[in-house]
Amino acid sequence: MRSLTKGIITAAAFSLMAGTALSQTTTLRIQTHYGPETLSGKNAAMFIDDIQTMSNGEIQVEMFYSSSVVASAETFDAAATGILDCDMTGGAYQTGKNPAFQFVGDIMGGYDTPFQQLSWLLLGGGLSDAQQLYNAYDMQLIGWWVVGQESFSSTTPIRNADDFKNWKFRSPPGLETIIMEKMGASPIVMDFTEVFTALETGIIDGADASILANNAGMGLYDIAKHATYPGFHSMPSDHLACNMSVWEAMPEHHRRIMEVAMEKLALRQAISGEKANIETAAQLEAQGITLHNWSVEDRNAFRAAAQKSWPEFATTPEAKALVESHLNYLGSLGLVFD
Repeated sequence: MRSLTKGIITAAAFSLMAGTALSQTTTLRIQTHYGPETLSGKNAAMFIDDIQTMSNGEIQVEMFYSSSVVASAETFDAAATGILDCDMTGGAYQTGKNPAFQFVGDIMGGYDTPFQQLSWLLLGGGLSDAQQLYNAYDMQLIGWWVVGQESFSSTTPIRNADDFKNWKFRSPPGLETIIMEKMGASPIVMDFTEVFTALETGIIDGADASILANNAGMGLYDIAKHATYPGFHSMPSDHLACNMSVWEAMPEHHRRIMEVAMEKLALRQAISGEKANIETAAQLEAQGITLHNWSVEDRNAFRAAAQKSWPEFATTPEAKALVESHLNYLGSLGLVFD
């Protein structure tokens, strides 16, 4: 009996040693543009803790917040060339590389909610469609995390589409400038960091910066006493995209852990963003800030202008393919407007 017991213990020890020897460690360097104290930064930290814990420490991450290694727009290339391993910013930063990235980064005038937008990716064939674009640049798209609709901030009322006429506002580069010019506005492209000063000095009347909660955190409503809420015009998709060689070298169970954790991050990001916006809206109204909830007709007018502008921006085969993919899926949801 003692011999049998010893044999079992020896076999178990051998099995444990063999399993340890066969285990593979994945070490990733990931950068995000969000600071660790922000809502998105905290959710990113949750994702990192999840993948490290679920892999029993086999996945180890060196996380860089606030674009501390390279500039935000350079994160994608830094991952593709091996300076980093993964990019946790967003596709919209890469529109200069290919306008197709607009339609995986900020599908302006498209979806109503983060859940609709995520459903295109996860249920509507979007992931395979987008993957072709990412793979062409030696990157693998792992998933999205979408915080929700952004809000315009303004020193003047923005009650409907008519109030856009001659409205000077901060705009990111790209598709939005085309859409808003059609609506009669005067977009001024400037860096995100310049918004507060430009509002304060009257260079602009308003800004497209972020979601309501983040705008409030930036202090914009100390100056701008009007905002659109709920938002409707812009809902950026942040992504996790990794160097293809790094991704393909990972064992299957590590890749699966990251994919599943991304879906959890997507859910947490969407619901925490909505909660933060609801709380902020109540606080702002109590402070006398006017929140303009646009009518269905005015929202649809913006969507129609946006969707008519998509083909103008989709000047490459990849961009045209993504626009067609979105329009087909939006049509199935009843969200295409003439």
